[in-house]
Amino acid sequence: MTDLFGDSATPTVALARKWRPRAFADLKGQEHVVQALSNALTQGRLHHAYLLTGTRGVGKTTLARILAKCLNCETGVTATPCGTCSACTQIDAGRFVDLLELDAASNTGVDNMREVLDNAQYAPTVGRYKVYIIDEVHMLSKPAFNSMLKTLEEPPAHVKFILATTDPQKIPVTVLSRCLQFNLKPMPPALVAQHLGEVLAQEHVDAEPAALNLLARAAAGSMRDALSLTDQAIAYGGGRVEAAGVEAMLGAVRRDYLFDLLDALAARDGDALLAQARALAERGIAFDAALQDLGNLLTQLALLLHAPGAQEAGLDAERMHAAAARLDPETVQLFYQIALNGRRDLPYAPDEFSGFAMTLLRMLAFAPDGAEAVRPTPARATPAAPGVPPPTVASPAAAATVAPSTVDPGTAPPAAVATPAAPAEARYDAPQVPARLASEPAPDGDWDWLAVVSGLRLGGMAKMLADHCELVSQAGGTVTLRVGEAHRHLLDRAYQDRLVGALRDRYGAALQVTFEVGQAAEQTPQQVRTRVKAARQAEAVAAIEADPFVRELVDQFGGQIDATSIQPLGEST
Repeated sequence: MTDLFGDSATPTVALARKWRPRAFADLKGQEHVVQALSNALTQGRLHHAYLLTGTRGVGKTTLARILAKCLNCETGVTATPCGTCSACTQIDAGRFVDLLELDAASNTGVDNMREVLDNAQYAPTVGRYKVYIIDEVHMLSKPAFNSMLKTLEEPPAHVKFILATTDPQKIPVTVLSRCLQFNLKPMPPALVAQHLGEVLAQEHVDAEPAALNLLARAAAGSMRDALSLTDQAIAYGGGRVEAAGVEAMLGAVRRDYLFDLLDALAARDGDALLAQARALAERGIAFDAALQDLGNLLTQLALLLHAPGAQEAGLDAERMHAAAARLDPETVQLFYQIALNGRRDLPYAPDEFSGFAMTLLRMLAFAPDGAEAVRPTPARATPAAPGVPPPTVASPAAAATVAPSTVDPGTAPPAAVATPAAPAEARYDAPQVPARLASEPAPDGDWDWLAVVSGLRLGGMAKMLADHCELVSQAGGTVTLRVGEAHRHLLDRAYQDRLVGALRDRYGAALQVTFEVGQAAEQTPQQVRTRVKAARQAEAVAAIEADPFVRELVDQFGGQIDATSIQPLGEST
């Protein structure tokens, strides 16, 4: 009879133990520590005390055991222990007499520490060095730390201390100052997924890439946790690691589902959005976890849009870039805030599904450009830049906030407020950009660059580049765009290619686009919109201040107009 790993008579070893690194070359994601220790061992620059810090499962104790082998290998002090000599094999088996591992969490007292340190003065029995590995050293009591100090100050030449902790802030500075400190980093999900794939390939276990991605994210940077979860996934899937099974086991949300939600939001498709929400409910996924994962995805998307250099090359890179092309930075920030608030308010919803669905619908409702409508404008219009609709102002009664100071008790306020109607002739539609076929050649004459940019399907940094470009010249199939010196960093080749591609999709593949850097451009879409917004705001404030009803309220009650509460219609705060 055989089990998943072979003969049932042979006890199965957990993957985390079976695949524990036994040499520096096997350690994943800790190259900065490995390089420093390898150079020190090669050059003979050994310290008497090392402190390894990091979260659980990143390899602190494993690294300490490898270092013990490097110090005691029969081939000599080396960064590449042989792994076959008596010292190496006994250290791997946990039977080396000159290697003492102490768990400070269960040996916190001063008496335990004194007993250990009393034996440190004696020479090694079989090895080159006596190595003391003290795990979770921050759990030691203050007297125990004090008893350790004397030995750390004047250690015997044959003794090496390797301390490990998840909380270095709790270690006295007097101890920290006597150790070489190395911080082990959490493993990035892409690296964890890659390592899991290599392990399962050698274990002859079939695994879906999506399942490995789920396990890698659930491990939260811990390779040991990832291997333990993989053991559980193998048992759950009956010898296979499949995405559906891992998803059910973890109660987690696959990234594909989150990207589908973003696609539905970008397409303004409410039916598809609710269909995705119902699909998550049918899979039994916790909506609190779904909003948490959605917030995490939006965070990574914001990094990609604002600081591409800070974004680690990781999982789902293709879909990340596709989402970045469809969502602008402001929309990503809005969705992130709504996701946070929706998660916070989830306990107060009638039920979890309603709370989750309303959060998604809130994103849809407040997404920019979600609906184009005819907007009323003030009776007094100001000239607008080409391609930009004139400003619109809310009615005085609705847009102004009057702050009363003192009110005569005998004076009754007006019973009702009448909202003046906007003049019929002062109504404007949003600018309409004519739709052109991809094969249609670019028109002769000057372009309305603001209208052109508004009609392009761009997002992310490419959209930002277009917003900060000024049209210098356009003749037939040749276009020249200028970017101000302050925005030179936007001229990344990838952003240029996306903008040129969008222009060629609209005006033909023969279109030639040239970029130049010059003095501060003054007619970019971004600057035009800023000037129009300022003009709209000034117009709105002037309309409120000149309104007879508002003036009467101010005069009667000694109030004042709060200009910060005034905004044109159609603009959110």
